[in-house]
Amino acid sequence: MTKLIHLFVVLITCAPVAAFGMGKGMAINTDVRRYHPRNVKPVHEYRTKPLELSSPISMIANIPRGGSIVEAMKSFNKTPSSLFNSSLITVAIVTAAFKILQRASSSSSAEEVNKKPKSVKDLQIRFLSVFWLLRCADWLQGPYFYEVYSSKVFDGVPASIALVSKLFLTGFASTALFGPLVGRALDSYGRKKGTLAFAVIYALGAASTRSPLLKVLFIGRIMSGIGTSLLFSAPESWLVAESQRSGDDPTGSWLGDTFGLAYAGDALVAIVAGQFAGVAASARGPTGPFELSAGFLALGGLLSALLWKENVAKGSDGADVETNKPSIKDAINVIKKDPKIMLVGGVQSLFEAAMYIFVLQWPPAISSAVAKAFGEGANTPFGTVFSCFMACCLFGSTLFGQFAKMSVPTEKFTAGMLSVAAIAMSSATFAASSSMNLPALVAAFFVFEACVGMYFPSIGTLRSKYVPDSHRSVIMNLFGIPLNVLVVSVFLSISKLGLKGALGISSGALVLAAICMLKLNSIVGEKS
Repeated sequence: MTKLIHLFVVLITCAPVAAFGMGKGMAINTDVRRYHPRNVKPVHEYRTKPLELSSPISMIANIPRGGSIVEAMKSFNKTPSSLFNSSLITVAIVTAAFKILQRASSSSSAEEVNKKPKSVKDLQIRFLSVFWLLRCADWLQGPYFYEVYSSKVFDGVPASIALVSKLFLTGFASTALFGPLVGRALDSYGRKKGTLAFAVIYALGAASTRSPLLKVLFIGRIMSGIGTSLLFSAPESWLVAESQRSGDDPTGSWLGDTFGLAYAGDALVAIVAGQFAGVAASARGPTGPFELSAGFLALGGLLSALLWKENVAKGSDGADVETNKPSIKDAINVIKKDPKIMLVGGVQSLFEAAMYIFVLQWPPAISSAVAKAFGEGANTPFGTVFSCFMACCLFGSTLFGQFAKMSVPTEKFTAGMLSVAAIAMSSATFAASSSMNLPALVAAFFVFEACVGMYFPSIGTLRSKYVPDSHRSVIMNLFGIPLNVLVVSVFLSISKLGLKGALGISSGALVLAAICMLKLNSIVGEKS
C-alpha cells in the first residue's frame, strides 16, 4: 500500500503537467508584462463566478468517436478552461481510484472496521451532520464577498477597492482581537452553546450585507470575525471532549478517523456550495448566497440543539471548570509549561498563515501565468481551478485516513507533509518569480492543496492529543493571534512585497512549521 501511496502522490503532481503537456501547439506569448499588483484585479474579484463543474462532463461527452485518446486530449488544451477541466478530470480519477483501492485493502482486514464501536459511529453522525452544514454556510459566502460589498453605493459613490479591503481586514482583525475571549467563553459556558452562538452571530453578519449603511457593514464584518473564531474552535472542542469522555473511546483513538471524514467531506461541501452560491446569486443578486447561508446556519444550529449534549472544559482533576472558569492568563501559563503545546500551536499559526496568504495570492498568480501562456486576453476559469484545489484537498484527506489506518504516528507523517508543503510553495515562488511557467506553478499549487487536505485532520488529531481540555478553546484562539497578524501584515504590504514576496513569506512560514513539527517528533521520541 505504501508504494501505491507514492504512485498516487506522483500522479497528483503530474496531473497538470500531463494535461498541459499534451498540446505542443499551445500559443505562448513572451511579451506579457511581469506581475505587479496594479496589473491584476483584487483577489476577491476572482471569486465572483460560480464553480464551473458542467464543463468537464461536456468534455468527456464530446470526445471524438473513433479517434485516439491522445488526439482527444490534445484538443482539450486549446483554452485555459479546457486545460483546467482536463486537470480536474485527472485529479478526480486519481482520487477516486485511490479511494476504491483503499476500501478494497481495508475490506481484507475487516476486523478493523468491525472494531469501531457503535457509540463512535453515532458520535460521528451527530458531529458530521452539524459540521458539514455549518461549513457549507461558510463556503457559500466566500465566492461573492467582493461583489456583495463592491455593489454598495454610499452618497452616490460606488464602494472603492480600498473600502472593500478595509471591510475584509476588519474580519481578520476581529478574529485576532476577540478570539481569546471567545475561547474562554467556550471553555467556561459550553461548546454546544458556542456552536449555537456561531449560527446566530454568523447569520446576523450575513444579514448585514443587505444594509446600505456603511456602519452596519462594518459591524457585520466584526460579527463575522467573531463567528469565524467560534466555527474553528467550538465544534472541534465539543467533538474532542465527547470522544474522550466516551466509554468506548476514552483516549480519542477514533478521532483521527472522524477528522479525516470531516475534512474529506468538507472538500465536497465546498464544491457543492459554490454551485449553490451561483444559483442564489442569479436569483437574488450578490446578497443571495449570504441569505442562503443563513438557512444552512439555521439547519446546523437546529441539529446541534437536538443532537448534541452540552460539555464544558474539565480541569486537571477531571471536574467541570464552571466553578473556576479558565482565564487567558492561565492558558498562557499552560502553554509556557509544556513545549509540545507551543510547538503544535506554532504549526497551527504558521501553516494557516501560509494558507491564507496563498488564498490571497493564487488568483493573480494563476491569472498571470495563463496570460503568459495564452495571451493577454485569455480568461482564467477560477471556478474550475478552485474545483481542482478542492479535489486535491479531498485526496489529501483520503491520504490522511490511509496513514491513520496504517497506524503511522500522526507526528511523523505531519512532519513529512509540512516538508512537502514547504517545497511545493518554494517551487511556486520560484515559478512565479522567474518564467511564470503555468504547468510548474499549477503542479506546485496542487501539491500544496493536497497538503492542506492532510493538514486539517492532522492538526485536529494533534490538538486533541496535546492541548488540555481545561483550556482547549482558549489556546486554539490564542494561536490565532499571530496567524491573523501575519496575514494582515502581508495584505497591507502587498504593493511592496508583490507576488514573489508574498509567496516567499508563505514558503518561509511553512519551513518554520516543518521545523516545529520535527522538534515535536524529537521530544516525543525522547520520552518514548
